[in-house]
Amino acid sequence: MTEPAIFFDRLSKSYGDTHAVEDLSLVIAPGTIFGFLGANGAGKTTTIRMLCGLVHPTSGMAKIAGLDVWRHRHRARSKFGYVAQRFSLYRDLTVEENIRFFGGACRVPRGELPARVDRLLELTDLKEKRATSAGSLSGGMRQLLALACALVHEPPLLFLDEPTSGLDPVHRQQMWNLLYDLSHRGITIFVTTHYMDEAERCTEVGFIERGRLLAKAPPRALKESFHAKLLEIEVEPVMEALVRLREFPGILGVSLRSGSLRLYAADSEKLLVEWQDQWPFPELRWIGHRWVEPDMEDVFTAYSQGYDAVLKPAQS
Repeated sequence: MTEPAIFFDRLSKSYGDTHAVEDLSLVIAPGTIFGFLGANGAGKTTTIRMLCGLVHPTSGMAKIAGLDVWRHRHRARSKFGYVAQRFSLYRDLTVEENIRFFGGACRVPRGELPARVDRLLELTDLKEKRATSAGSLSGGMRQLLALACALVHEPPLLFLDEPTSGLDPVHRQQMWNLLYDLSHRGITIFVTTHYMDEAERCTEVGFIERGRLLAKAPPRALKESFHAKLLEIEVEPVMEALVRLREFPGILGVSLRSGSLRLYAADSEKLLVEWQDQWPFPELRWIGHRWVEPDMEDVFTAYSQGYDAVLKPAQS
């Protein structure tokens, strides 16, 4: 049986009365692109820091390639690369010098280092920037350099803590193209994010809210767990309608999408029939409606807001 790339068993971290991560249990298979999604403060960074042996768990345990992430943290560190949420490389060193420094810190054999540096510069499209100081790079290029440094010792697992936060769309796409290439080569990728569209790019997704795991499954299975029909209506004035509809019986929540209102309701078909028979808001003008497929934002909203009436258990 193949050893899991990552294994959690009731992993928890508390700071006084604050539970940053609580009873987190999951298994991630080798070669997975695992997206760990949640709002800021949900517990994503604390989790990844525990996995990297930087924070001691309050209780529970986690393993990387069979190694306890705290008790065997010095051995476990050779099994992963880590790209932090904030740029943490040496700004005064050049691109090449940063990669060489981390290669030395990770005990890459001296004779192998030049070839690895060249390969990583090619992979991250930084060849022309090899003599440029890291501090003068754009935000996107800094993240690519951080990725190169994390890969210099050729780890089988890569942790990325919100690697695309603050990047423009071009560099976001470039980063994800690189992650696809790395996954194709067999590297397991654990990436935290709060961008719901990035969940679609992962092979498996876990939702975390207030330190607790809400759901874990492939994106398609999570979207299929949204079993209620999703109604979108066009009404004017839209902002007044947003406020009024949130208070309407039978509606769990309302979101604004491209000028239309998306309704979360256990029985939206019944609502539509009633509204077509008699629209209850004379001060609001009904324009039209459509049925839409749920996306990852809809699914995360339903799980995080506790809209159980529109969900069924997702299957891993």
